[in-house]
Amino acid sequence: MATRTRTDLITVITDDHRDVERVFAELEREPGAGNRKDVVDHVIAELVRHSVAEEQLMYPAARRYLEDGDQIADHEIEEHGEAEKIMKQLERKKPGEPEFEELLGKLIADVRHHIKDEENDLLPRLREACSAEELDQLGERVLAAKKIAPTRPHPAAPSKPPANLILAPGAAFVDRIRDALTGRKS
Repeated sequence: MATRTRTDLITVITDDHRDVERVFAELEREPGAGNRKDVVDHVIAELVRHSVAEEQLMYPAARRYLEDGDQIADHEIEEHGEAEKIMKQLERKKPGEPEFEELLGKLIADVRHHIKDEENDLLPRLREACSAEELDQLGERVLAAKKIAPTRPHPAAPSKPPANLILAPGAAFVDRIRDALTGRKS
């Protein structure tokens, strides 16, 4: 993970995006790597934590501060749902299986599109609409939320408050038990 010098929302989210991009580049550079499944599992865990934190904090901020925030948040949540479905399918595949690389390529393309949307539209608009203090508080809360977020995709789980705030810690607990029992590094 990147070393963070600032913890405002925009920095936290874009640092996460750069971290994911580095892993994607590694996966594209070394398609035959022996640890490919571990790297994919790692990026899935990071994407899930990131998505959960965005859904709990950033999208509600968009709804609150942006005139079209409901539309933007709903669109972003829909993209998260599609990515989670792909991650769930990918989680069940192994390198060498026919669908593994196809699913991985789709996930990478979809996430890159999502990152571009957020960085070109949503994040600049939130920077404009929120005070520096609000952005700092949101960034700190995103970092805290990621520490207790689930590590596996749950496409059927609620993605809007208050249900996601209530159910995510339980899912995270179960995920960490599954990770420990299977030896999965998250």
